[in-house]
Amino acid sequence: MRRGERRVHGGNVGKAALEEQQPPPPPPPAQPNGGAPGAERDGAGPRRSTESEVYDDGTNTFFWRAHTLTVLFILTCALGYVTLLEETPQDTAYNTKRGIVASILVFLCFGVTQAKDGPFSRPHPAYWRFWLCVSVVYELFLIFILFQTVQDGRQFMKYIDPHLGVPLPERDYGGNCLIYDPGNGTDPFHNIWDKLDGFVPAHFFGWYLKTLMIRDWWMCMIISVMFEFLEYSLEHQLPNFSECWWDHWIMDVILCNGLGIYCGMKTLSWLSLKTYKWQGLWNIPTYKGKMKRIVFQFTPYSWVKFEWKPASSLRRWLAVCGIIFVFLLAELNTFYLKFVLWMPPEHYLVLLRLVFFVNVGGVAMREIYDFMDDPKFHKKLGQQAWLVAAITATEFLIVVKYDPYTLTLSLPFYITQCWILGIILVLTWTAWRFFIRDITLRYKEIRRQKQEHRHEKDKCLSNGDGHSALLEEPNGSKLRERKL
Repeated sequence: MRRGERRVHGGNVGKAALEEQQPPPPPPPAQPNGGAPGAERDGAGPRRSTESEVYDDGTNTFFWRAHTLTVLFILTCALGYVTLLEETPQDTAYNTKRGIVASILVFLCFGVTQAKDGPFSRPHPAYWRFWLCVSVVYELFLIFILFQTVQDGRQFMKYIDPHLGVPLPERDYGGNCLIYDPGNGTDPFHNIWDKLDGFVPAHFFGWYLKTLMIRDWWMCMIISVMFEFLEYSLEHQLPNFSECWWDHWIMDVILCNGLGIYCGMKTLSWLSLKTYKWQGLWNIPTYKGKMKRIVFQFTPYSWVKFEWKPASSLRRWLAVCGIIFVFLLAELNTFYLKFVLWMPPEHYLVLLRLVFFVNVGGVAMREIYDFMDDPKFHKKLGQQAWLVAAITATEFLIVVKYDPYTLTLSLPFYITQCWILGIILVLTWTAWRFFIRDITLRYKEIRRQKQEHRHEKDKCLSNGDGHSALLEEPNGSKLRERKL
């Protein structure tokens, strides 16, 4: 839905400088060349109780208009320059890289101008269309890597960075786990300082952004704790998972993850209380108001509070379990991919992958929530959610193909027992909550109705001649109708 077709969640489009005495005017007519969807919820439909109300004056500036012809003209000029005015080098490898990059750029230009808008419109719909096209390119790259041999796939990474394609040792975060080491007279707390690397702020900001995606404290804490259990379970496969107990539970769960989740929940509380009233930049008289409007351009156009309610139905329970599973699998893929493709943890490709998931994860979660919460309006899974699920599955298949030996290392016996016990508890609770409990409640309801019916029957039979007054009343009315 383009900018000119924007709808207010409450129904009518209002002025930004809304006055109490003046009712809001009706929605403006649709304009075919708009530049952005007006709200996070595309299309018509009633506003949900968890959805904020939005007022917008409908200003359609150059920033929001479509520029399909402009982009096409610039792209054609660039290709014409390369074809007519630039001499083609004789280096085959260089030409191959250049041709692949140019093909990707042309596809991105097409997608940014022509792809379907997603649920988000800030800071600009073209931004989210760009990341949608990047998702397609990344998935195609993963498919290409999947169809190579293990040796060719690892050596292909040298075309991206000549320093790749070399086996790298994994860093062991375990070892000496003493918080206070009396044997080190210089710095007894050296173990703590050694663990304070660049991944500490990465953990904090990562969980802050994940909280903004999931928008639920319980789900974030479950994923955070579950991942630490996965690290315990898989440290025999990847030495990188071997950490001290206080590194797992104090530095990760409580400090980094917990603090990030707390700050994220505070931000969510502010966004849910914020007034979403938008006005064109040139319609604002003061410079302070203009600067404030520019800053708010990077905040959501409207807000939807996520109410997952996993225990409300079996469908939502299975959906929430699936979301948690995919989240954990994507987290594990981060470590296993760099292990099987021989990428150091500090390599820029690892950082770019994390930036990629930060941008596409929020859109995917919103599309999944809309699909769960309003299946009549959203009849199919969103495009970004579909791509994120496909990317996560493809990454896992690459790990399985490139190093099946590591993945098939058997779990320690006590770890296997813990996981079996956990799975049994989850399955038992699921069966009780959605099957046994419902059958029991249905049986109690039928029994209660039978008792009430028997009580009414006994009460009616206790009347004088043993006939129910309730039964006699319709018979008497029928007799009167016959006489008439």
